[in-house]
Amino acid sequence: MRKLKMGVAALAVALAAVHAAAAAELRSLEGVWVMESAYEIRADGTRTTNYGAHPKGLLTVDAAGRYNMQIFRPDRPAFASGDKTRGTAEEYRQAVLGSSTHFGRVSIDPGKHQLAFDVEAASFPNWEGKRQVRDYTFENGVLSYAVPASASGNGTVAYSVWRRAPKAAAR
Repeated sequence: MRKLKMGVAALAVALAAVHAAAAAELRSLEGVWVMESAYEIRADGTRTTNYGAHPKGLLTVDAAGRYNMQIFRPDRPAFASGDKTRGTAEEYRQAVLGSSTHFGRVSIDPGKHQLAFDVEAASFPNWEGKRQVRDYTFENGVLSYAVPASASGNGTVAYSVWRRAPKAAAR
C-alpha cells in the first residue's frame, strides 16, 4: 500500500510539472505576433505560397490562452462593383482563398512540441468546433508551426512563421 501511495504521489508531482511547463510555454506565446512568412511544401518537394511572397498576418494570444488569427494575401483583387454583396465568382474565390481567419483557445504540449488550436469560429467553416494540432518551434522570438499533410489530404505541409511584434512605445 505504501508503494502505491508513493507511486500516486510521484505521478501527481510529474503531472504538476508537465502542467507548469505547459503554462510557462503558453505565457511565452502571450502577446502580438506578425506574420513573417507562410508557405507550403508539396508532396513532390516543391514550394508554393498560397498567400503570396509577403503575406499579411496577425496573431494575438492573451494570458488565458484565447487567440485570434488573420492571414491575408496582400494582392487580392478588389471587387469591381465596390460592393461585397455583388462580387463575381472569381472575386469571391480570390477573397476566400486569399484569407484565413479563426479564433478560439490555444494550448501547448511542450513535451510533444505541439500547439492545439480549439477553433470556435473560422473563415473555413469546417474547422469550427474542431481541434487543430500543429508541430511547432519557438526560438529567438520566432514561432513556426506546420499544418500536417493529413489535413490537406494531398501530402502538402503548410508552414506559418510569426515574429513577436515589438512593444509599442508609451504615449
